[in-house]
Amino acid sequence: MLHEDITEKILAAFFNVYNTLGYGFLEKVYENSLVIKLKQLGFSVKKQKNIKVYFEEHIVGDYFADLIINSKVIIKIKAVDKLCDEHKFQLINYLKATNMEVGLLLNFGKKPEFKRAIFSNERKK
Repeated sequence: MLHEDITEKILAAFFNVYNTLGYGFLEKVYENSLVIKLKQLGFSVKKQKNIKVYFEEHIVGDYFADLIINSKVIIKIKAVDKLCDEHKFQLINYLKATNMEVGLLLNFGKKPEFKRAIFSNERKK
């Protein structure tokens, strides 16, 4: 699986943060904690990175990726009861708007859960 070596370590950090903090904090608390853990593991981490969205070579909007790891993996952080399709499609759209192909949706909800998304650059052309 693409970037599996990175995503497996990210997921281990996710569960470490969840097991330490538990349920009930705002997403920003989990994001900041995950940044600390990922940097301890030696990852390059960018927070709230602005990414432009284009349509036919025109900028039509922008979004802020929660975390970008080693310029290879986008992380979307949620703290909701349960992930839904809308969350996954949002992550896929983030991948479409970048040259990154792998994303992780991490939910610090009542039960920790994650989804992995892959959107190859070949499909973006």
